[in-house]
Amino acid sequence: MEPQHFAARLVAWQRCHGRHGLPWQASTDPYRVWLSEIMLQQTQVSVVLAYYPRFLQRFPTVQALAEASEDEVLAQWSGLGYYRRARNLHRCAQQICHEHGGVFPRTAQGLQQLAGIGRSTAAAIAAFCFGERAAILDGNVKRVLGRSHALPAPASAAAELRALWNLAERLLPEHDIQAYTQGLMDLGATVCKPRNPSCLQCPFEGDCRARQSGSGATPLFDATDGSSAQQQARDAPVKPAKTRRTQTWVLLWAENARADTASIWLERRGAAGIWPGLWCLPQFDSREQALRHAAQLGALTEHSPRPITRHALTHLDLQLEPLQVRITPTPGAREAGGNWFTLPAALALGLPAPVRKLLQTAANLAKPQDAQAVAPT
Repeated sequence: MEPQHFAARLVAWQRCHGRHGLPWQASTDPYRVWLSEIMLQQTQVSVVLAYYPRFLQRFPTVQALAEASEDEVLAQWSGLGYYRRARNLHRCAQQICHEHGGVFPRTAQGLQQLAGIGRSTAAAIAAFCFGERAAILDGNVKRVLGRSHALPAPASAAAELRALWNLAERLLPEHDIQAYTQGLMDLGATVCKPRNPSCLQCPFEGDCRARQSGSGATPLFDATDGSSAQQQARDAPVKPAKTRRTQTWVLLWAENARADTASIWLERRGAAGIWPGLWCLPQFDSREQALRHAAQLGALTEHSPRPITRHALTHLDLQLEPLQVRITPTPGAREAGGNWFTLPAALALGLPAPVRKLLQTAANLAKPQDAQAVAPT
């Protein structure tokens, strides 16, 4: 298929059948487009639609985002997961304000120098906001190009990626780059899906190499041994389904017995592992460990388990068992890596989604009281 025919057909399809009502499509403001691109990484559109307007309401400009604290940013991001994206978003906003006068670079090459912006994301921003002929290559686009063109089998994963980038750049149109770029995204997300693609709705149905082979699930590349793509797909080894693991965590729900306003003990998690850098109820493998830790904070007056809750991560299922204790704090306990917070103050921090849900439920049940940033000890 000639590049000009591929592009023209894709643009025409996008204008008739593509997505046009997404909130970030109504603007060429690079801040709004950049925010949407980062949020959409590894996150479904339906989820982002709930977070995007709230985030913009709290941080309406790149300057507002740059001036916020990391905890404020993480609090707005809570529940979207992959929290490194939020930290890079914050760092990038500060870079733009401190090094670029609050103005986004106008080229993909310039954008790619900023924190958290890779080659494909930079190209998307440059194409949508500044009309640059820049190629994108996210997971959806790899699938569309790989299925439609079925390149010769590469010698390595690196060679495969280079081949796809070369193809993506070769197919770029001279005009209508915004509609073309959006069309690639839309086609991969709504038609050329990983499983059960809607081939009859595809503008390349008659030319698609995967479609011609009789299998929408053919590999991205043709076989080099003369076998058909369909035969190659049938003979290819099948990856075993990943087995999800389940872990049980005991969360220490420590309440300050001295405070006039209900307050709890939170600790900031380390930079590695699950929920890096977020504030959280301390996590343990057993109730005994949790109680020993609680005793380091002060004298325990009572303790009891709270209802178990479950939370699914991408690769792991968590069973969370909150253990509620009341503590008369020992002076100096703040040095243990945490602090006492009232419930409203805690909810303003960057919290993991299940912990936020637990605290929000407790806050809703509590009697309305004036919030203090940090409760006395």
